[in-house]
Amino acid sequence: MQKSTSLLTAAMFGALCATAPLSTASAESAIKPTFDTLFEPLVADPMEPRIAVMPMLGKKKLQLDIGTSADLYQNDSKTFAVGIDFATWSLLNRTSNFKFPVDCIDYMFGINTTFRQQIKDSALPFDEASVRVRLSHISAHFEDGHTDDNGDWLHPEESPFGIPFTYSREFVNVTGALSAPGRRVYLGYQYLYHTLPDKISPSSFQAGVEIGLPANAYVAADFKLLPKWDWNEGKTDGYRGTWNLQAGMRLTSIGLKNVRVAANYFSGMSRHGMYFYKPESFTTLGMIVDL
Repeated sequence: MQKSTSLLTAAMFGALCATAPLSTASAESAIKPTFDTLFEPLVADPMEPRIAVMPMLGKKKLQLDIGTSADLYQNDSKTFAVGIDFATWSLLNRTSNFKFPVDCIDYMFGINTTFRQQIKDSALPFDEASVRVRLSHISAHFEDGHTDDNGDWLHPEESPFGIPFTYSREFVNVTGALSAPGRRVYLGYQYLYHTLPDKISPSSFQAGVEIGLPANAYVAADFKLLPKWDWNEGKTDGYRGTWNLQAGMRLTSIGLKNVRVAANYFSGMSRHGMYFYKPESFTTLGMIVDL
């Protein structure tokens, strides 16, 4: 893992260097960080870097996401960009006295490149095509409530790897999208080139759609085929469909165009690394901030 993480760090440093000015005579840097990314974050994908507070309905749990993507460089024609991604996805328990002990947390960082092209004279109902390529590292950890008063780990039998275990992944993700004002469709593929635990299928697949509605409302669906863990075989065997359906509204009418209230229905393999082998289903209702 240390070697893979070092390679990713070197790649991030190389991307920063590549976007720097080639001539020292120029006083203006080519690196101009902006949250206005050429590839807009996928609305319904729960694995996008975002700022969100999403309580689960009927369960004393809460999703708290803190992260964002930013383009460090965009060319003048807005057809190419190099950016960075940082994110944490936390699962919190809701208890009395307004306390939220953290069950588990996932950390992600990486670099990305975007290619964007206008579509002209096409029979398709889209006027823009874009591709985003990501190189990322993600790790996950248990936090509160998993040890007894003596510091011993609880319920190791509930995990196929015991508790605790190391979860770490490095991957390449490619997403292509067709879009027009008020609509977008996309397809994606992800390849794991290093993973702990091992014996995980390296491939996963993604598709989705986003549709704008009147009054700044929208609906969106994200679908993934994720590797399914087989307890008896001690490895992933086959795939399971994982849905995240989202309906929401942007608060543009009150001057908060970057804030949306949204309801999600999730069903499939958990997004959290410490539970990646575990299917789950729940509904959330909360707020998302788009930087």
